[in-house]
Amino acid sequence: MAGHSKWSQIKRTKAVIDAKRGAVFTRLGREIMVAARAGADPAGNFQLRTAIEKAKASGVPNANIERAIAKGSGQGQGDGEQFEEVRYEGYGPGGVAVLVEAFTDNRNRTAADLRLAFSKHGGKLGESGCVGYLFEHRSVVRLAWTSCPAPDEEQLLEHLLAVEAGGGPAVLAYEAAADGGTEIEIHGHFAQLEALQEGLRRQGLPVLSWEHRWIPQTSCSLNEPEALRQCLRLLDALEGLDDVRSVATNLEADPAAMDAALASAQLQG
Repeated sequence: MAGHSKWSQIKRTKAVIDAKRGAVFTRLGREIMVAARAGADPAGNFQLRTAIEKAKASGVPNANIERAIAKGSGQGQGDGEQFEEVRYEGYGPGGVAVLVEAFTDNRNRTAADLRLAFSKHGGKLGESGCVGYLFEHRSVVRLAWTSCPAPDEEQLLEHLLAVEAGGGPAVLAYEAAADGGTEIEIHGHFAQLEALQEGLRRQGLPVLSWEHRWIPQTSCSLNEPEALRQCLRLLDALEGLDDVRSVATNLEADPAAMDAALASAQLQG
């Protein structure tokens, strides 16, 4: 099984703190609004159902979710129809590749905010396509066991063989969860997210969350302390922008170097 970016672990750790910030509610509300353009009924709109699950997991009130659905589907007042999905690409310190997804109603404002964040933290906002080829857009389903042991890899692969999800879903990594349980990530083809998560549910597996994520195909090793700290500050600054939906990077560092950098980077939250 392949390892994966420490930054994804950092983001999950920060999620509980970030959920207290209004910016996260705003970001998730925009995601719901954009998804609701294809229909206000979650039962028939998988993208909307996914956005709602993410919002609930972050503690967004039901009233906020309902307003976002109404705006996006044209049933309420607001500017949900103005938001569009935009992808930006750039480089962090040490040549680390950074791919940013945003929901914006003003491309000029969003690009300016991103350019400032990159330049302030030793990076550079690049042209479209400059690093995108280093990533693959994949379906990611996260499973979680708390009260019972997680299956071993052989048992899990048997479950995956019974899931018709375009072929080739693969176990990514086992991780110890904060509650003492076990969490497992499974990757699949981009177009098969709905089939993969529903198939895993039918197998009786405890699906915790699901999403599309940009997965780096090559890594950029960065262990020099100051450059690593600066890179972490850049990633955190990008995550903190209202228009940013997600940040992906191919950053890889020695665990000890990463932990030391985290301790001194003073990330937001």
